[in-house]
Amino acid sequence: MAKITASVFTSHVPAIGAAIDLGKTEEAYWQPLFKGYEYSKQWMKDNQPDVIFLVYNDHATAFSLEMIPTFAIGTAAEFQPADEGWGPRPVPKVIGHPDLASHIAQSVIQDDFDLTIVNKMDVDHGLTVPLSLMCGQPEAWPCPVIPFAVNVVQYPVPSGRRCYNLGKAIRKAVDSFDKDLNVHIWGTGGMSHQLQGPRAGLINKEWDNAFLDRLIADPDGLSQVPHIDYVREAGSEGIELVMWLIARGAMDDVNGGSQPPLVKHRFFHVPASNTAVGHLILENQA
Repeated sequence: MAKITASVFTSHVPAIGAAIDLGKTEEAYWQPLFKGYEYSKQWMKDNQPDVIFLVYNDHATAFSLEMIPTFAIGTAAEFQPADEGWGPRPVPKVIGHPDLASHIAQSVIQDDFDLTIVNKMDVDHGLTVPLSLMCGQPEAWPCPVIPFAVNVVQYPVPSGRRCYNLGKAIRKAVDSFDKDLNVHIWGTGGMSHQLQGPRAGLINKEWDNAFLDRLIADPDGLSQVPHIDYVREAGSEGIELVMWLIARGAMDDVNGGSQPPLVKHRFFHVPASNTAVGHLILENQA
């Protein structure tokens, strides 16, 4: 049967993708950030999954203010890198996994979570930057990827609690898939940042690191943090962090398992284009 074995959490700052694409990773400004992902690249090679279920938010690329699904799952066979105004990133196309994606959609919808089924869309930096950070610059991504877009752009956005419970429903769906697959689930976005208004440039290191602490040790309590706390403490775009709770909700320990996840890697860095960057790798111990 399919099994979620690990979760990956990372920021998806668009300037990180630009730094990679333009060969700036060894520049003094960027070098400390990319050094924090060296372990992760090797871990990814040593623990290559069969499928990645990647939670991210679309940045007005596949969706717009005309239509914004709260949760959208990509069920297509492939997804092209999006042109976000300066041409598509020079990265491989994303190969999907229609069978598992359709199965997850069926199971999760029957568990009373409404999903939008997307059979065609381009994927922007929210999805491709995490893949680049973890996989480098290959000719092809190492495995199929299921894109799962969450609306954290236009209010109302889903609560942390709903995202956390959705992760549990996704875990249940993966467990019931009748093929032997090693699945990773990734939560992306954040950490603290604000892009506009009088607080533009806000970064809150203390809040970010406390979030990482609770994500590891107290995800249930963390899931109950209200939206206003994210906005006040982590900036208007800090609300992206609720997406990390989807990935955390799919881990063994909050689904009847007896062992907490093993923390394989933790990294925090500021700034990256006026954004705090957080990164965490958790493995199930079973």
